[in-house]
Amino acid sequence: MNSKRILFLLIAVIVAGGTAMMARAWLQAERAALVAQLSGGAKPVAAEAPKTTLQVLVVKNALRAGHILKPDDLRWQAWPQGNLPAAYIVEGKRPIADFVGAVVRLPVYAGQPLVENDIVMPGTRGFLAAVLRQGMRAVSLPLTATSGVSGFIYAGDRVDVLLTHAISTNEGKDQHNATETILRNARVIAIDQKADFVPGDKPEVAKNATLELTPKQAEIVTLGNKMGELSLALRSLQDEEGEGTGGDDATAELGFSSTQDTQVSRLLKDPNASAEKAPDAPPKATLFVLRGSQRLRQDLDGSPFAELNPAPVVPDVGVLKPNTNNQKAPTTPSSTK
Repeated sequence: MNSKRILFLLIAVIVAGGTAMMARAWLQAERAALVAQLSGGAKPVAAEAPKTTLQVLVVKNALRAGHILKPDDLRWQAWPQGNLPAAYIVEGKRPIADFVGAVVRLPVYAGQPLVENDIVMPGTRGFLAAVLRQGMRAVSLPLTATSGVSGFIYAGDRVDVLLTHAISTNEGKDQHNATETILRNARVIAIDQKADFVPGDKPEVAKNATLELTPKQAEIVTLGNKMGELSLALRSLQDEEGEGTGGDDATAELGFSSTQDTQVSRLLKDPNASAEKAPDAPPKATLFVLRGSQRLRQDLDGSPFAELNPAPVVPDVGVLKPNTNNQKAPTTPSSTK
């Protein structure tokens, strides 16, 4: 082999080995620098830790303005803690029971966090005005244990309003009592000064009930309170008569039924009854007995004999005589002996 080729081969091996050693040394130096940098206080870059969450109070379903909150309307939902608005209500600070009975000031959507600025708490200024829907009026009427269904009417219930008063008939000569339903399906928004109902509350006889009515219905109830005694009739939650699909948004309607005292007691004369003569009773079975000039009547219902006028005179029929002219002979009544 040529000596030059051998020399070049040795030089190439030496250069390759030197390059490998230099590269290894450089890598070790870089690694040592990195270790030194880390040991100087810098922390290794790691995956971002998951953010912690809090339980925030939200509404379950969409609620309209004026809705009175119930326990079933609210729930806790996990919410990222980062940049959490201070107005949100966090679990552990206040329970859900604190917000039951509050009124929604503005419409809220399902899953939206509840903010105290969006509700009006009971007892605060403007609470009753927030309960009322647009265009409606709040009217109070007095209650007793009887007219208030013994305290079993609560805010949010639906009732009929009944008026009991005196009426004049027969041009004012007769006085009668009557009860009529003046309003149906009216919404109760407050009992005394309570506009909420907490499960477990015992029934209490209230002194006043506040209803949500239209302006015209407010006039009707106010005048009815002067005319007589007003009573409330509690409606069933399953009652759909005349309400359609209005649900909580249904408005009270005018009543259409009434009852007079003559329909309650059979001892009272109905002023509207027809003056037509009652049909005659069927004739009794009667037996007449003739005794000479005496005539007796015997009713077959067990009554004793009753003497009537003397028996009428029965005329005798004359005897027909032969008539050669084919004509009837005149008959002459004979006197009765």
